Amino acid sequence: MSLIFDRLRTRSIRSTRRPAPVPAAAPVPATGGGCPFAHAHPAPGSPRGPEPVLGTVHGTGVQHRVDVGRADPARPVGGEHRADGEHRTDGEHRSDTERRSGSGHRSDSEHRPDAGHRSDTEHCADDGHCADAEHFTDPDAAADFVRQFHREQPGAGDPTGRVLAVLDEIDRTGTYQHTPAELAYGARLAWRNAARCIGRLYWRSLVVRDLRHLASADDIATECFEHLRVATNGGRIRPVISVFAPDRPGRPAARILNQQLVRYAGHPTGHGIVGDPAGAQLAARARDLGWKCGEERFEVLPLLVQERPGARPEWYELPDDTTLEVELTHPDHAWFAELGLRWYTVPAISDMTLEIGGVRYPTAPFNGWYMGTEIGARNLADADRYDMLATVADRLGLDTSSDRTLWRDRALVELNVAVLHSFQEAGVTIADHHTESERFLKHVAQEKRLGRPTPADWSWIVPPVSGGLTPVYHRYYDPVDPSLRPAFVVREPW
Repeated sequence: MSLIFDRLRTRSIRSTRRPAPVPAAAPVPATGGGCPFAHAHPAPGSPRGPEPVLGTVHGTGVQHRVDVGRADPARPVGGEHRADGEHRTDGEHRSDTERRSGSGHRSDSEHRPDAGHRSDTEHCADDGHCADAEHFTDPDAAADFVRQFHREQPGAGDPTGRVLAVLDEIDRTGTYQHTPAELAYGARLAWRNAARCIGRLYWRSLVVRDLRHLASADDIATECFEHLRVATNGGRIRPVISVFAPDRPGRPAARILNQQLVRYAGHPTGHGIVGDPAGAQLAARARDLGWKCGEERFEVLPLLVQERPGARPEWYELPDDTTLEVELTHPDHAWFAELGLRWYTVPAISDMTLEIGGVRYPTAPFNGWYMGTEIGARNLADADRYDMLATVADRLGLDTSSDRTLWRDRALVELNVAVLHSFQEAGVTIADHHTESERFLKHVAQEKRLGRPTPADWSWIVPPVSGGLTPVYHRYYDPVDPSLRPAFVVREPW
């Protein structure tokens, strides 16, 4: 059996709407990679690292304006990490944009107005002026970003004219529109500013797909599928972000309800959850909307898109060619393949807001590539995820009668060996935690030479396996600044 396989996803359900046309893919330059977030995810209640320098936001506490991409500690925020994948079993192929209408069920968040947004009664006149739109976009944040863009981009020239134009646009409409160059650089700066990401050395290589003209659920789904194809790149994973329409006065943009574009479902049974417990809530909602699923351990969730507050989410099966997975084997233990483990290759975060110069893009999925520990030490090992350590220890013949035998540690190492081995054999990009730690310190040194700080959350930068053996463990970092922008931030509810 092939180490990598694209699942044949067939379904027996009829589509309730015609699929939207799939646009031709634009050529994308080859780039380097890395994770637009953090790689290591400390478990809730886990020991903290050395005391941070004064002012560091430390640990896993969440603030309203979180440091570049705060998520709850049980689920990774990394351009690379997240454990979720999915797959299906039904009888008939779906096109890229086949979807079902929702059942009418709403979550609590669907009934709440988005904090800071205008109500549907606010409107914009024909001359572009929006009633009550003042202060929707912070003029100071806009001016600061424009000045930074011109300061860091040789050849951009004096920012005065652009600053005045932006402030005038905000006065007239309540917000402003980034140029393509500003959008691209702002997205890359958000990665550079991500305090929880160990893979920031490659921030300049982020492929930015400017899709701000798209706002419908069909179009968003179609381009999310294209995002996965572009990022997968035959196994040579590219870091990619797809930026859709921003929030505007009186017009909150659509939202993707999935935490990641690809994630595995969790199915409650009388004996616990089959699959990924982290995907159980979204799977239940998708079933309420009409999704027909099995009860498999690695069943890919559909994509859920909600166009506006109170609207029924639309759901879409992921096409066959969007989700590349790797079957896990071990270089020394043939029995490991019998465990039936696998993982998807593109960790694309889809539930965070990209904020650039006061403009909020709530639908901007982004990815890097995996660091092995994200899969082997968290997604497959955590007790509230796939919880495989006891199974692996049993097959290794380890003494599990006492914690003092360190059976969990030994099983964890072998699980991570299997992940790195399998991705390498399959020809899929993945990083190990020792190499990535060295690369992060190279990034810190580069930024220092340029006179820039590198805010970092120690508890997320240090890997969850053999942290003390990596160079990122034995040092302090620049304090985390929760107000630093551009940034990936926790998305506000409707």
